[in-house]
Amino acid sequence: MLDEFNREIDYVRISVTDRCNLRCVYCMPEKGLDFISHEEILTYEEIIRLCKSFARLGISKVKITGGEPLVRKDLPFLIKSIKEIDGIENVTLTTNGIELPSQIEELVRAGIDSINVSLDTLNKEHFKKLTRFDKIDQVLKGIKEALKYENVSLKLNCVPLNTQDEEDVLNLVALAKDNLIHVRFIEVMPIGMGRELEGLTEDDIKNLIISKYGPITPYKAKLGNGPAHYYKLDGFKGKVGFISAVSHKFCSSCNRIRLTADGYLKNCLQYASGRNLKELIRSGLTDDQLVEVIRLTINEKPKEHQFDEYNKKKIVDIRDKDKKGDISSNLDIDDLESRRMSQIGG
Repeated sequence: MLDEFNREIDYVRISVTDRCNLRCVYCMPEKGLDFISHEEILTYEEIIRLCKSFARLGISKVKITGGEPLVRKDLPFLIKSIKEIDGIENVTLTTNGIELPSQIEELVRAGIDSINVSLDTLNKEHFKKLTRFDKIDQVLKGIKEALKYENVSLKLNCVPLNTQDEEDVLNLVALAKDNLIHVRFIEVMPIGMGRELEGLTEDDIKNLIISKYGPITPYKAKLGNGPAHYYKLDGFKGKVGFISAVSHKFCSSCNRIRLTADGYLKNCLQYASGRNLKELIRSGLTDDQLVEVIRLTINEKPKEHQFDEYNKKKIVDIRDKDKKGDISSNLDIDDLESRRMSQIGG
């Protein structure tokens, strides 16, 4: 469906858990975590019902995420069930890769279309520092196992911080040379733990790549469902991509909404606005009523995020405009998202 700003919303990111078997520094604190109780998390049946409602509104692409989605039991069942819904064309997964060796075969049988593995370094000690766990061997094994399935697209998601060595970036890029892996560098988001960190810029990374591998050429074809833009490198099987939501704003073409593990439908990453669909489902809403609530939430999707203004302490409400279309009111800090990324389906 089209939102108020004529953007086609055809993609939903669904978090199935806020739990994870890592503690990445930009996502979760090392200790003192309060997780959603089992009773408060969406059941698979509720997620499937919501996906049927999304499909009725033209949403055809589903991303399963977390936390770490593979720590939730029987995830392949959910993926298979979503794939069977009329109107759903593509189901993908974002994972840290630790559980991939034991689950990849079932995921493929369930019909998974693409897998994104989050990995920020190939250096064992750097991995331990970034994730607070010594599990890089399991992640690399997961990637190796996933590469065996040529019909499943494989991407790496990297969040480069300015404290990392240049070799971390270049070694990850090198994985795309001899393997059909698309390596994407994602700008650290000023949400939750990410507010305290600074990442490498897209231009920084491009310059590193060019200095090592030579010229890069924009790749115009579509790769995946999201906003990444890609580059070709001579002699490389895979592509290198960037998702730079703050410095290279792509709000005008944003096609996504997010569903948290406890059933809250978010229409923008930065804002707390949305609807608690779990409460509505459990209160007895009909399918038609549920579709209308989702439609209303999508129609309220903001025109753009204001992360740059937030960082400068200049918060504005982009939905409150006068007749001339000018921004006219301040946005209260309470209107902003306060949860960490693992709680909202990063």
